[in-house]
Amino acid sequence: MQAKLIRLQRMEATEAEVYRRLAKRQKDAHNKKILNEIASDEKRHEAILAERTGVAVKPRMLKVRWHMLLARIFGITFAVKLMERVEVDAAETYRELGLHELAEEEDAHEAKLIGMLEEDRLQYAGSIVLGMSDALVELTGALAGLTFAFGDLKMVAVAGLVMGIAAAFSMGASEFLSTRAEKSQQSPVKAAFMTWLSYLLTVLLLVAPYLIIGADSPDRYGLEPHIQALIGTFAVGITIIAAFNFHISVVEEVSFKHRFLEMTGILAVVSLISYAIGIGLRSWLGA
Repeated sequence: MQAKLIRLQRMEATEAEVYRRLAKRQKDAHNKKILNEIASDEKRHEAILAERTGVAVKPRMLKVRWHMLLARIFGITFAVKLMERVEVDAAETYRELGLHELAEEEDAHEAKLIGMLEEDRLQYAGSIVLGMSDALVELTGALAGLTFAFGDLKMVAVAGLVMGIAAAFSMGASEFLSTRAEKSQQSPVKAAFMTWLSYLLTVLLLVAPYLIIGADSPDRYGLEPHIQALIGTFAVGITIIAAFNFHISVVEEVSFKHRFLEMTGILAVVSLISYAIGIGLRSWLGA
């Protein structure tokens, strides 16, 4: 029991330090207040456990720095929800040890406070999803068709970039007009920028294999360079889908598996259709 109590005490100390640092870095008064309140709760929990263990513990600084880095890159909501998700068994352990008050706070109070956090980037998650998902489906399909139609790395890369960059501006403009027409609380300019940026970054990542792989690139399985590039594009696309859906599954607390399989399935179907179109056009035009 002593070992469990000390582990929980160190966990509370670590989380208190994370919340304290996040609050210190926050400019938004609302979020700062919530984060300071959670930090105080975690510190109080640590003090209660310290009375039982008689041991003074220090935060795990490596974990503190890791969550601060996650917060800087992916946002505070993602960082704190991932941290609480990893420690999901804490409330049950408290109940086993007879610390029901701490268990209730772990279950309800902190979850409620975390849900009250307001983050600008989450308000535009829909715009990011729109840009990224459209780029994944449209450009991966287009690259598959172009690859089998032309079979030339540079030609496919140039065509993909021209199409992708033009489509990014088109998507950004459409999102601007759509957001303004809806008269929502979102800024049309920010919504358009998020859509444009997510689309453009996805385009650059998907086209990258065609720019990296050389025309004379060897392959132990006998695959031609343009096929290697297409396989690389599929790998990049699936990686983007996995990373994005993991982020969404943590922030929105939804199923990762369902969303990942759904988007991957759509990507595969569109790519197969585009592949068939590319083969058909190549045969028809005699290219």
